[in-house]
Parts: sequence; structure tokens; C-alpha cells
Amino acid sequence: MVGKKIFNTQDLVLKVDSKSYDPIKYPLVDWDRFLDILCTNREYQKTAIKTAIHYLISSKYNTIEDMVKENYNANEQLQLRYKSEKEYLSKIQIPHKLSACIDLATGTGKSYVMYGIAQIALGLGIVDKVLVLGPPSLTIERELTKKFNALSTDATLKNAIPQSAKISNPTIINADQTIKDGCIAIENINAVYTKTGSSIFDSLAFGKGERCLVLNDEVHHAYNKVEGNTSESKSVKKWKEFLLDQTFNFKYILGFTGTSYIENDYFNDVIYRFSLRTAIENKFVKSVNYVVENVDANENEKFQKILQNHKRNKQDYSNLKPLTILITKDIKVAKMLKTRLVEFLVEKGEGSESYISNDKVLIVTSDKDHKANILKLPLVDNIDEPVEWIISVAMLTEGWDVKNVFQIVPMEEKAFNSKLLIAQVLGRGLRIPNGYPFAEVTIFNHDKWSKNIKDLVEEILEMEAKIKNSAILEGNRAQYHFTLHNIDYEKQTIEKEIEKDTKVYNYNDYINFVSEIFEQKTETKLVQIGGKEYPIQYNIEKEKFLVKDIVIDIVEKFKTRKLERITLKIDEKEFTTENLPDDSIIEKVLKNSMLKAGIEGDYIGKRNRDAVYSAYNTLLRKKPKSIQLVRKPNDLTQIKTQNREHESISVLGLKNEYSIFYSNDYANEIVISDTLVALEEVIQDDTLPKYATPDSIISFLFKTPIDLVFTSRTPERKFVAELVKKENASKLTSWMKSKNQSFYSIEYSLTKGSHTNSHFFNPDFFILIKKDDIEYISVVEIKSDNDDSEENKQKNKYAIEHFEELNKQLEEQGIKQKYLFNFLSPNYYSEYFTYLQDGRLLNGSFTSDLDKQLNE
Repeated sequence: MVGKKIFNTQDLVLKVDSKSYDPIKYPLVDWDRFLDILCTNREYQKTAIKTAIHYLISSKYNTIEDMVKENYNANEQLQLRYKSEKEYLSKIQIPHKLSACIDLATGTGKSYVMYGIAQIALGLGIVDKVLVLGPPSLTIERELTKKFNALSTDATLKNAIPQSAKISNPTIINADQTIKDGCIAIENINAVYTKTGSSIFDSLAFGKGERCLVLNDEVHHAYNKVEGNTSESKSVKKWKEFLLDQTFNFKYILGFTGTSYIENDYFNDVIYRFSLRTAIENKFVKSVNYVVENVDANENEKFQKILQNHKRNKQDYSNLKPLTILITKDIKVAKMLKTRLVEFLVEKGEGSESYISNDKVLIVTSDKDHKANILKLPLVDNIDEPVEWIISVAMLTEGWDVKNVFQIVPMEEKAFNSKLLIAQVLGRGLRIPNGYPFAEVTIFNHDKWSKNIKDLVEEILEMEAKIKNSAILEGNRAQYHFTLHNIDYEKQTIEKEIEKDTKVYNYNDYINFVSEIFEQKTETKLVQIGGKEYPIQYNIEKEKFLVKDIVIDIVEKFKTRKLERITLKIDEKEFTTENLPDDSIIEKVLKNSMLKAGIEGDYIGKRNRDAVYSAYNTLLRKKPKSIQLVRKPNDLTQIKTQNREHESISVLGLKNEYSIFYSNDYANEIVISDTLVALEEVIQDDTLPKYATPDSIISFLFKTPIDLVFTSRTPERKFVAELVKKENASKLTSWMKSKNQSFYSIEYSLTKGSHTNSHFFNPDFFILIKKDDIEYISVVEIKSDNDDSEENKQKNKYAIEHFEELNKQLEEQGIKQKYLFNFLSPNYYSEYFTYLQDGRLLNGSFTSDLDKQLNE
């Protein structure tokens, strides 16, 4: 069976009963506006916070054991993992407490979730104080304190705290102060065992801890064995002991991590999970590539490839300062690596030894000699900071909120040989920088390790078999493509430049080039998140660059960037920001430079290219701007079904209400060969529910130009089953099931209290019926019966307004297309399809019972 694994990690997440609490005692609904402002469009953060609060206030759970028993009896996967309930209970990390973990992929805003839980727990009166513990890292403690202070003083967020809150303005402190009621104390675990300077014992001992919520950041440290005999490692070893210490008698204990593994085993106390794969697919974090085939004769060749990757990142992310992180197994190896890396970079002309060693390469470990370097971490993203290379130890890398990491190099297998370590390594480069929503991070590991770690990486990235659907561009069903129209309202920025004094720079008519030669090339294969391999070419000795490309690149930067007001002199001519050198002048400078250096042809090497950019980089500085946001409606836009992007589902997801619809000619229609193999095995898999793969559909009745149709819920599945019935298929021309995102978006506003947010939704189905040279598009949003929520009312209101305006513009422009919009639920499918069959659907008279409810 393709992609079949013993466990789907999501199946191991414990389910929390969200209704077993007293809403009068705990008015959680009052906090909806607070959550909207705190989490904005990141719904998973809201769900994580609510799940944690539901757990803490549930009348069903006195300890984690109560929740485990409930889940074990209802979850076959847990019964397969543990032979008995007793075995499961014996392996709970923090027993006899209301303890649990939240698993959020690195870069998805874990600190916001922690703050939300802390504030609501205090506001609902669940606890009187909160202790936030982190590993022995000053970076994590400092960054958490900074974030919590910013959130606690945010005026908009404070105004959203409901009047019912028992504590509405918590004080953010560190544990060197007394932890009083209404405080959120942030401290690293090392402080727990410090004899002086910590108030934890005095504030929480002898029963005072029972009304304190303990939030443990990067809790995997507490769950895993820690090597070493430093003060930090000793503290980590005692972390779990502290949580279980009867002296404090803590009751409420939550852990947070993006690496929920004990070596290779997933935590058994997770109540909410937002996986790395989901975060990548939703563009909340970078996509990941890693090496599967590579040959290096020596470390120097490996360094050359790493450097070339680094340079490519500089080109791809030219508005940023990309960072490369090299990860070692321990501090001693990290120190030796820095020495060798500095020597290499000096040899390659990246700067003087002093500059590279002191400024360009930063080593970050728990060694006392490197403590000052930790303070530099918050600044390394700044383009004015010289740091480009960071050396770190695998287990000491949390707490970095840098976004410009585009390459990570684990230097030994020992730093990359378990799910825990792989998840940690991946986590260092996941955060997405502004302006680059499709950014990627490359893990430049040794290819020999990939044979041993391939399954581990794939499980971390949830790369089980994915079935993708595609637009059919050839064959009979390609005739069902059609074109939709939309009105796109886009947000734009107006930038106002800040004036500065003019500066003058002088240049000769050439740049001092060095003589270079070009030698052999090598190839490295990497694999992308979806399992697709691709090669990267390397010139081990020298890289070469087309002069015309460099000229075009510089000219394009001149055109697109707002420059400082400067004057440039070339051949005694002056150029200002309004009169910059064109491609002919720049090319003349480069050709003169090549002639003087004896370089023939159309290429120059890396060092000479760097000299060119160095010569012109003063022209490429961004000028400070003030920015204003405005909204501007665009003209009508076309959406062609031929361009609909792939959609994918996991094979394992077919166990959870997902279905695949396919025709009896699927073998000739499916576009992606791997999908064909996976589908055939799915069809033969008797362990899947029958609804996962309904019987094949006669191709002539399957009037959609997509090879496979996926449904995620019973109402959608029933609607597709109606569309392909002969009596209905014969009356329609074509239809398309929309993607959940990025196909046909309609913006709507939703107000909670006095707070309004904008959202987007994509209607589920577009059904084309041609009659009398007019294309009628029936747009259907599928919901469960009687789902007349306020959100659906707003979707309905804005969709109706949108399609009325769209129909008006289409008529004015003479486009013979008309849109009819309806909300529909299963109890009204019969009426809808009767109207389709007898033609009444086209006159706009059809109104479902859900339409009526939403319009009331």
C-alpha cells in the first residue's frame, strides 16, 4: 500500500471534549474578540488556545489520566500503539496532573498561543498566576518577555478583554520578583535551582502552586535525556522533577514545542497539533528541500557548494541578507568548525580574517566564551549587520526568531539522526521573511545520511503518499473547461520617500578585475517537500556569470528601487537618481575591466562579479519611505479552469471523511503517473471506508475537467453524487469543484462585538449551463442543514452583492454570462436538482431553505 505507515501522527493526538464545562462560570465566548485580534487570520492559533482552555475547565477531567482513558477506549490507533490502557498510563510524562502538550510547528506563533492561554486562564479565574518556564536559554527568556510585554501593553488587545475578566491586566515579571496574583512570571529552568535571585520557591511552595498555571516552552527538553554535566544540562534534567515536586503541588501544566518527540517517538500527551507539513502547505513557514545525492571529494568542496548556495540565496532574496546556519554535535566541534570556515571564506575573498571571524561568522553555544554572541541573535536579520554565517549546536538552537535563514547545514550525522534532532534542525529556518511568501530553506545534509534518515524526514514532513488532482488538457473531458469572471479588489501601497542630503561617489571607467579560469562542474540532487527530486549544478573551482545578465540585474535594480539621492561619476559624467547609468554605460565599464584583466568572452567569475556589485552597491541602498495603504478595485478578471492548481489529499486522510471521485476511464485521464499508482492501490485497499472511493463514474456523466474530485465532508460527497446522475448530468454543460483557497475568492467582513475583520471564502461549486448563447453559472456554497451562523450570513450577504455587481458589469461589457448564487444543504438537494432538470434554475427563482434562513 503506497504511503502506508504504522501510525498517522494526527491519529495519536488526544481529543478534548469542548462542551463539558459550565459556560456561566467560564464565559469563554466573551473572549472571541480578544482571540480575533490576537490571532488575526491564524485560525489554528485560536483553536489551540480554545482546546487548552476547554481541557483546563472541563468537568470531565481531574487529571490527564481521565482524558487518556476516554481517548484510549475510542481510538483504535492508540490501542495499536499501546497494548493496554495500563501501559499507556504508565508512560505519561507528567502523571496525576492536568498536564498536556501543544504541538505547533516552529515559526507558527507559539508565543501568541502561550500568551492567549495565560491571559484567558487568568481572566476566567481558572488560576491566579502563571509561570512560564523555558530551557536554560537567555535568548528564549528575553524574547518571550519582550513579546509578552508587547502584547500586554497593546491598546487594541487590552480593549478587547471582556468586562467579565477577573484579571484583565496581568503584570509581566521575571522570577527575581515575588510572583503575586495577577502576574505572569517568565523564567528559564536554571532559575529554579539558583539559590539566590529567584522567588519561585517563596512564591509557589507549600500549596501556593496549586492555583498557578505552568506553561513550559520547548518542553521536549524536559521529556528527553540530556547529555553533559554543565549547570544548564543539570537544570534540564531536573525540569520534570520540578513539575512533579509535591512541595509546589502544581495542578495545571501545559507544554509547548514544535518538536514533540522523545528520540523517534511522538509525545503521548498532545491535545492539539499544527504540523510542519500543514504549516508549509498553508505558507505559514518556508518549504523544505534536502540532499539525496551528492559527492564531495573533501570538506573544501562541500564548503564551496555551501557558499554557492549562500550566494544563490543572495540573488533570490536580494532585498534581504540571507543567513546560513551550520550545526554541530557539540561545542568543541563547533569551535573547530569556525576556524576552518573562516579560513575558507578568507581564501574565497569574502573578507579579511579579522572581519570574517569577528563580524561575518557568529558562533552560538552555551559556552561562556560565546555568551556575548547570544545577545547578537535578535539583530542578525538586519541588513546592516555583517553576520551571514551562524554556527550552533543542535540542542541549543531554540529561541531564534530570525527569518532570513535559507540554508541549514548539519555537519555530522549525529546532529541529524532522530526525529527530535531533524525537527529541531528544520525548525531553525522555517520563519518566512516579509515579501517572500514562497521562500524555501535548503537542508544541505550529507547524502549518505539520507539513506538512513529518509523515512524520519518524510515522517516529520508528513510526506506519506499524496494523491493529486489535475486539470485535464487532452482527451474527451478537456471539453468541459470554461472561463469564470471575478472582480478583484486589491490592496496597494503608496510610498513617500524621505529626502536626504546628496552624496557624491567617484568611479573610473573600469573596475579592478582578477584573472580567472573555469573548471569542472558537479551535480547535487535535492528533494522537495512533495518528494520530487531536482538537481543543482556546481562549478567547484569557479562560478561564472554572463556580463549581460549582471548589467540587466543592476539596471533592473535601478529601475525598481527607491534610491538615495546621490551623484555618480563615470567618465567624468554625472548621474543622479533621475539620470542613472543605462545598460550601455555599465557594460562599457565591465568590458574595459575585462580587457585590462585579459579576460575574453562573455563571462566573468564570481570574484569579479562581486567586485562589480561592490562597485555599484552604493546605488542600491534603499531610501527610507513612509507607506500608506489604499484599496483600489481592478477591472474584471478571468479565471480559467485550465489553470486551476493541483489539490492533494493524504492517503491516510481517506480514513477521515475524505472521498475521491473518478471516472471509469481514470487510467487514461489521470495526469500524474504517481497519482495513478496511488489511486489504484487505494481502490484495492479494503481497510478504507467505502465512502473513501465510491464506484467509478461513467466518463460521459463526469462533466468536470479535473481528473479527480476530492470531497472532505458528507454534504459535499452527496452533492457530487447528485451531479453525476444521468438525469442531472444531461441538463448541465460542465462543473468545477473549487479549491478551499486560491481559486475564486470572495471577501467578506465579520463583526464580533465592535471589532470587524476581513476574510475570504471560495464557493464550493461552479456549475455551467449553456442556453440560448448565454452561459449561466450556478455558484453553490455547501453547508450542513440549518447552518445559519452569523459568519454564513455575512458570506451570503457579500456574495450576493458581489454577483449582482459582477452581472451588471458583464451586461455592460456585452459578455453573455450570468451568475446565480445559492447556499445549499442536503435537505434541499432534491429541490435544487428538480429546478435544474426543468429549467427553472436559470430564471433565478430558486431559493433554498438555507438561503431563506441566511437572509432573515
